[in-house]
Amino acid sequence: MSDKAKKYVGIVGAPFSKGQPKGGVEDGPKSLRSAGLIEKLKELEYDVKDYGDLQFADIPQDESFQNVKNPRTVGQATEKLANAVSEVKKSKRMCLVLGGDHSLAVGTITGHAKVHPDLCVVWVDAHADINTPLTSPSGNLHGQPVSFLIKELKSKMPDVPGFSWVKPCLSAKDIVYIGLRDVDPGEHCILKTLGIKYYSMSDVDSLKIDKVMEETLEYLVGKKKRPIHLSFDIDGLDPSVAPATGTPVHGGLTYREGMYITEQLYKTGLLSAVDMMEVNPSRGETQKDVQQTINTALNMILSSFGKAREGYHTPTSSIPGPN
Repeated sequence: MSDKAKKYVGIVGAPFSKGQPKGGVEDGPKSLRSAGLIEKLKELEYDVKDYGDLQFADIPQDESFQNVKNPRTVGQATEKLANAVSEVKKSKRMCLVLGGDHSLAVGTITGHAKVHPDLCVVWVDAHADINTPLTSPSGNLHGQPVSFLIKELKSKMPDVPGFSWVKPCLSAKDIVYIGLRDVDPGEHCILKTLGIKYYSMSDVDSLKIDKVMEETLEYLVGKKKRPIHLSFDIDGLDPSVAPATGTPVHGGLTYREGMYITEQLYKTGLLSAVDMMEVNPSRGETQKDVQQTINTALNMILSSFGKAREGYHTPTSSIPGPN
């Protein structure tokens, strides 16, 4: 393949779990690499640069801010990740971040926006992750990343220790959610008040996934082509296909719907960064559950990078005939 036609990807591992209380999600990056991620991307003719795993420090005496847990630890980790993502994007590569919990999206999207301030976001998730520190019932920061990113929420955000570096980089019209089915009352109010576009699972059921993607892409990039950031929480998918995750919610996207979303985003030619978040090998009840979740996440990633479901075409001459 000529250099000119070559495709470039940079991979950043973010083994981080302090945005939520369940251990194991920090093993997501290792599990995806062990499943052959890098080799499979090379088979798709990518030039792959693996930046390895970031090292995240635990901050001692990281007291809660109101009910927000581990604020300084999460704030520092997301800043470090933002800088890493910026470096990948400056080198003109697609950026793939392996999480880790979804609080990390504060870093992935901010880092991406530093290089491409006109970006838009497709957020695949069971949860809206747009609680503010004042509305969050749990105080877990993996349920709050979007609130730090949205300009229209700036006046509603207190000064959370560790997050003074964050400058909101998205407008309410720059994000579309797909797969929502477990949304807190405060989040629902924010989504409605700001007019944020979202497709709940009942919307996906009534419209069908092809219509959802057609509308999503028309809304985000129909009038103006711009980079797309896919932030994919594995719990957006139904637990029957991705059980090993911290907050599974039944009635989610099917494997086929997940593949369709990623295929359509790849086909735009505008996908610029992908997060794969909340794969937690400790949360599967059986080894089969764990392996299934890792394989599902791997296949969603590969689909985002152009692996087609029809696979490679077999030349007709090699198809055996009747005996």
